[in-house]
Amino acid sequence: MKILFITHKYPPTIGGMEKQSYELITRAAKSNDVIVLAYKGEGSKLKWFLNLKREIRKILVKHQDIQLIHLNDGLMSAATLWLKKYTRIPIVATFHGLDITYPSAIFQNRIVKKMHKLDGAICVSRATTESCLQRGFDKTKVYTVLNGVDHELTEIEKEINFLARVRNETGVNLADKKVIMTMGRAVKRKGFSWFLKNVVPGLDNGVVFLMVGPLNTKPGFGEKVINKLPIGIRSKFQLMFGMATDVDAITEALDNPITKDKVRHMGKVSFSDLMQYLAIADVFVMPNIKVAGDSEGFGLVALEASLRGTPVVAAGIEGITDAVRDGENGIQLPSGDAQKWIDTLNTLLKDKDKLEKLSQSAIDSTLKNYGWDKMVTEYLDVFDKVIRKLI
Repeated sequence: MKILFITHKYPPTIGGMEKQSYELITRAAKSNDVIVLAYKGEGSKLKWFLNLKREIRKILVKHQDIQLIHLNDGLMSAATLWLKKYTRIPIVATFHGLDITYPSAIFQNRIVKKMHKLDGAICVSRATTESCLQRGFDKTKVYTVLNGVDHELTEIEKEINFLARVRNETGVNLADKKVIMTMGRAVKRKGFSWFLKNVVPGLDNGVVFLMVGPLNTKPGFGEKVINKLPIGIRSKFQLMFGMATDVDAITEALDNPITKDKVRHMGKVSFSDLMQYLAIADVFVMPNIKVAGDSEGFGLVALEASLRGTPVVAAGIEGITDAVRDGENGIQLPSGDAQKWIDTLNTLLKDKDKLEKLSQSAIDSTLKNYGWDKMVTEYLDVFDKVIRKLI
């Protein structure tokens, strides 16, 4: 099979979508003839998009035996809708969540409707699949393929003196503490400020909520401009650019005397340190809340935590329900039910035997049900089906 992959989410930029795109392309290339047109962080992304049409045409002229074109997300799809008029090559796009739910009338009524012309839509979760179907996609062209995860994460050895190193380098003492951990960008749907304000005060003494991820309290020029716009327009731009909309609320909660002693924010850390933090954590939480027009497409961090032997306690909403299997690699809780979260976490952290059983179950379940090779095999099956339909 000869496939043209077009993606604007690719290493060296780090992120869940970049990782998924990279693994799909590199593993598909092992058994297929693959051509890649990717934005790799060099130069302006806007300029890359402006030159995209010309670059695609050059590739299609040079490689007239391409059998399928894959687009990495809805934005990529929107930027290449002209392709359906230019070529008869089947086109398949992956949808992750916001790239189909983005709350703009123009986007929903004009662009999404044109996406119906795609020959295939691959969704990273059942929730995203449902979002596509609700927007009129042909159900015979919509497929659900769950994301994978690196099985090799289980092989990373635990650093024996990691806690001592953390204390020496950061002044944070996690020894003899029960650690609840989370990570991610400071966006509202992640529920970080909600958790800080409503759950952390009810946690038992001796419990520390460890937060990992960027927390930039000094917005750049672009953010300052967007923050001055009327709230309706502002929120759409914030979603479009993935801006950290929860920073102010998180910062306020971190300074609150009620929660201050129970929270440690470590900022952005290296991948190797992240793996060590996951290994020493007792529980990993994803306290997501519902935000209009935004959604969690899947939740790759849940799988990474699971493979490090850390049970996940997560809000049972949206794409998270496909990443966290209740009772297997974690526990699903009602989103926004603070008392349920407090009771569950306090009880779980006191039960060493249950934590150990959940830890092993998390590893076993994730290894069995998720993997990049499994994901790529399913993608290639979809590609083959789409090609055969059009022969």
